[in-house]
Amino acid sequence: MKITYKLFALTLLVVFASCKKEKNQSQNSVDENLETVTIIHDLGTTEVIKNPKTIVALDFASLENLDYLGVKVAGIPKSNIPSYLQKYQEDTSIVDLGTLKEINFEKLNELNPDVIFMSARLQNQYDELAKIAPTIYTEVDYKDYMNAITKNLGYFGDIFGENDKINAAIKEIEGKVDEIKQKASDLDQKALIVLHNNGRFSAYGKGSRFGVIHDVLGMKEAVQNLEVARHGQTASNEFIQEANPDYLFVIDRSAVVDKNATNKTEIENKLIQQTTAYKNGKIVYLDPEVWYLSGGGIISVNKMIGAINEVL
Repeated sequence: MKITYKLFALTLLVVFASCKKEKNQSQNSVDENLETVTIIHDLGTTEVIKNPKTIVALDFASLENLDYLGVKVAGIPKSNIPSYLQKYQEDTSIVDLGTLKEINFEKLNELNPDVIFMSARLQNQYDELAKIAPTIYTEVDYKDYMNAITKNLGYFGDIFGENDKINAAIKEIEGKVDEIKQKASDLDQKALIVLHNNGRFSAYGKGSRFGVIHDVLGMKEAVQNLEVARHGQTASNEFIQEANPDYLFVIDRSAVVDKNATNKTEIENKLIQQTTAYKNGKIVYLDPEVWYLSGGGIISVNKMIGAINEVL
């Protein structure tokens, strides 16, 4: 009798384990009956079901693109979300997954997403994210900005069957770019782009994360061959004074990261006041939400282009 009872209990255990295994396998695989799209990106090749239902965006550029297409998201990092995406902060049905650099993996797992969109800030965690769901890497190659933007937008067009809408948006952006390039050519003045953070400057030129002003929109550099690094080339007040740009574009990192905008008198000190940009009223403060936090999505790209067009 004891042997029969043990055998019965063992059979139940095996059946339970088998059912659990089958359930887990079904959660982590793509249903063969569903139409899929194969996306080739910089970190690999990912197969995604077409028109996925549970969607996670771990960067604001991807969220912008989903917003443009009217696609609902299930989870995003809500920390430091740009004001133009504030509706997502307030939507309690959308799970807060942490910050752009530190994702709450427990909450992400609970969502059991169909697809995850992510970018460079989480590049080192791609493999871990890909174990949870099909993951698309959407980082922008700043040395080939427009082609990179076009490629990334194409991912969303393919996955959600919205290629016509995406192509129309790209065509509109290209038209704006051509118009600004002509203005910049006619103006023939030099610009310097700096990031200001806690009293320190770093400068950015061609091929950098803010180099779109030079590479795409055609403004000449006040200083050539600047170091191309994510955090820019360290720049002193004397460096900016000697560069003497006609236009000085300033991105105030503290305004979005520390929620404490820098006093302009701190930036526009006595040395900066000696530049042509200051004397002609051409120190331009760019929106750090657009340029620093995002910058690669359809909303922010249009805002960036619009800001430079207004200046010129």
